[in-house]
Amino acid sequence: MRKHIVTLIFTVVLLIGSSTESFAASSTYTVKNGDTLYSIAAMHKITVKELKTWNGIKSDLIHPNQNLHVVKTNTNVKAQSKPKAAKTPSRSDDDNVVKEITVSASAYTANCNGCSGITSTGINLKRNPDAKVIAVDPSIIPLGTKVYVEGYGYAIAGDTGSAIKGNKIDVFFPSKSEAYKWGRKQVKIKIFK
Repeated sequence: MRKHIVTLIFTVVLLIGSSTESFAASSTYTVKNGDTLYSIAAMHKITVKELKTWNGIKSDLIHPNQNLHVVKTNTNVKAQSKPKAAKTPSRSDDDNVVKEITVSASAYTANCNGCSGITSTGINLKRNPDAKVIAVDPSIIPLGTKVYVEGYGYAIAGDTGSAIKGNKIDVFFPSKSEAYKWGRKQVKIKIFK
């Protein structure tokens, strides 16, 4: 009987040790091509806001091989307190710009009659009202592409629309008033690798 208890205790200790090790390994995530903040947050059952806060991310732009904290830790709080140098689109990622184009940009919202709020790539805009998402013609800008839209900021090409053909985009805003305020305008877009 005593031998069984010792074996059981040893087994429990091994299980606890290995689960702690796997927890530590899973507290970070390495960004892969095509990942978005939304997809990473959904995968780890956290919000985009938490993911951005824990990693000190100000824009919606992430890069392959970037390591992100996906579990709240004390080091996240320390990382937030460090001031980061502000990035400007003209300086921060020009090395990764594939091309620049001028497009006609209108705006849309998820809060309308008949709108599901789910983009064609699966982003739930009603649950993530701070998401920076644009609707594109995938033959011009592939879905999942990171972009910088003049006057809007960094965004993900995460949606399509029946009226979005050629050099046209729709930028997402959480409210109708913000979408109306944007209107329709010609803007430059930087498309990143």
